[in-house]
Amino acid sequence: MRKTLLLLLISVFAVIVRAQTVDSTEAEIDEIEKTFHYTTGTISLEKGNGTIVVPKGFKFLNGEQSRYVLTDLWGNPKDENIIGMLVPEEKGVLRASSWAFTIMYDPMGYVEDKDASEIDYDEMLAESKKDIEAENASRKEAGYQTADLIGWASKPYYDDQAKVLHWAKEISFEQDSVHTLNYNLRILGRHGIYLINAVAAIDQLPEVQQSIEPVISSISFKEGDRYSDYASGDQIASWTIGSLVAGKVLAKAGFFAVLLKFWKIIAVACVGGFSYVWRKITGRKKEEEEEMQAEENTESSDPTNQEENSNTDSKD
Repeated sequence: MRKTLLLLLISVFAVIVRAQTVDSTEAEIDEIEKTFHYTTGTISLEKGNGTIVVPKGFKFLNGEQSRYVLTDLWGNPKDENIIGMLVPEEKGVLRASSWAFTIMYDPMGYVEDKDASEIDYDEMLAESKKDIEAENASRKEAGYQTADLIGWASKPYYDDQAKVLHWAKEISFEQDSVHTLNYNLRILGRHGIYLINAVAAIDQLPEVQQSIEPVISSISFKEGDRYSDYASGDQIASWTIGSLVAGKVLAKAGFFAVLLKFWKIIAVACVGGFSYVWRKITGRKKEEEEEMQAEENTESSDPTNQEENSNTDSKD
């Protein structure tokens, strides 16, 4: 009977601790979210001589804030090419359902699209898997998660009229139980391309797909830098439509991970060391506890304190 009662009390205590932990973390996440300055309307992009008219249902983070989110909060390799993010209006960047479009610009030159109709995308998928495996060694050495390409989440498609390339890959990151969706868009211009990548969980594919057309329509090159403004003598990119999809470098391919898909694990107090943000939030508390413990150990080992304690005991 006593044993059963003890187990019951332990279970109740565990539930209370878990609830308090989740509430505390939620509060800290709210505080972090409040530090971001989201904007809407028409915005001139940092690079590429283009603009974005933030589509309905989204809010925009500038380059500096976006780089902070991707690197410091989501635990991805640093990439100075990031010039912004589109975040769903009702979501932040620190929620279980968080996802976003990252925006980059590459001044690679004018990408010729003559090969668009001749590409064997199945063969390309096999080559891409090998490239990612080869890249994993350097990612691991740099302290980042390794990645495996599962397959196409949406097979590549080139819109010859809009000069926009679409494709989506399903990726599995080391230690991540939820597969990541990287939905890639490439908007071609006269002197380079805009790279827009949706970073989400694979089960958010339908939600992302609904946003593709509004996002494509929201970003455009200004007059003089459009694809149709090409003039003889302009720089021709060494990349083609096929090589854009292949993406030899993980950063250029938009392989970013959303590590907060472990939120459900956190919520039941089974962190297991997986969430970068969890470590970031709770790290301060752990450091404080370690400092207090160190102080206690110092005091207990101090001969002066031991003598005082001895004298006190004698008086008693």
